Amino acid sequence: MDRNEVPQVLLDSGKKMPMIGFGTGTVPLPPSHELIPAFIAAIEAGYRHFDTAAYYGSEGPLGEAIALAIQKGLLKSRTDIFVTSKLWCTDAHPGLVLPALNKSLQRLGLEYVDLYLIHFPVRLRKGVTGTKFMEGDILPLDIKGTWKDMELCSKLGLAKSIGVSNFGVKKLSQLLENATIPPALNQVEMNVAWRQDKLREFCKEKGIHVAAWSPLGANGAVWGSLAVMGSPILKDIATNTLNTLPQVALRWIIEQGAIPIVKSFNKDRMKQNLRIFDWKLSDTHLEKIKEIPQFRGFGGERFVAQHGPYKTLDQLWD
Repeated sequence: MDRNEVPQVLLDSGKKMPMIGFGTGTVPLPPSHELIPAFIAAIEAGYRHFDTAAYYGSEGPLGEAIALAIQKGLLKSRTDIFVTSKLWCTDAHPGLVLPALNKSLQRLGLEYVDLYLIHFPVRLRKGVTGTKFMEGDILPLDIKGTWKDMELCSKLGLAKSIGVSNFGVKKLSQLLENATIPPALNQVEMNVAWRQDKLREFCKEKGIHVAAWSPLGANGAVWGSLAVMGSPILKDIATNTLNTLPQVALRWIIEQGAIPIVKSFNKDRMKQNLRIFDWKLSDTHLEKIKEIPQFRGFGGERFVAQHGPYKTLDQLWD
């Protein structure tokens, strides 16, 4: 697929972003010798937008794949590719943001990222590892101070655009009250079985683009469900439109004006997931999709604690 067939959106930072991203975070993470060829294959298939994070452990292999792709002539230069990375919760402290981004850039072997996101609206005590947190590990997030440091990353040119991930309406509102540079994007769990209608409407009003992680429901062993891939409604629409079920689910996201972050290391599925831009769902199909029961795949229970800033999941997600 020619890269020109992937439309781009204009972020409020003035930068363009391809309307589909290739996700690089998976559990367990394959070794570099498997990841690098997979990322090269994704570039060959036509992906020009890659989503990574300090937490994923995939920044190094992605950086190597980009360098190899340029060397092989698959990419003309660094500017042919859009790279998103994310600030992990242990570095979501004023004073630690810039050093964290510099470490990410070192691992990527890049002079800048195209988009840098606060991974969660959560601050963890420095040095905390794993997913089971002890008393005192989860600290209140200093949204004002942390965002000020994110703005510094932007002003220094180390991040061409800045944004957030997993922020609800309330936390976005708090951020916007103090922001000099508004977030260009909010990356959240979003799919036909978790539509995020209210949050998307708020982001649209504020000029914040939405990217969708878990666009197919992430029915893995760690979390997620079959609410998307097992949906009889999507199966019927796929049959009627002569598309695959994942293509229907991804096309729905595109039609909501959001940017799906897909994740498949299978070459055929990589190509299939890109074939979503030259057809549309009918109004009847869109109405049927509204009947799909809603279910959040990632609960986030790990960030809820009796003596922490979030005592309930409602507080975490607004």
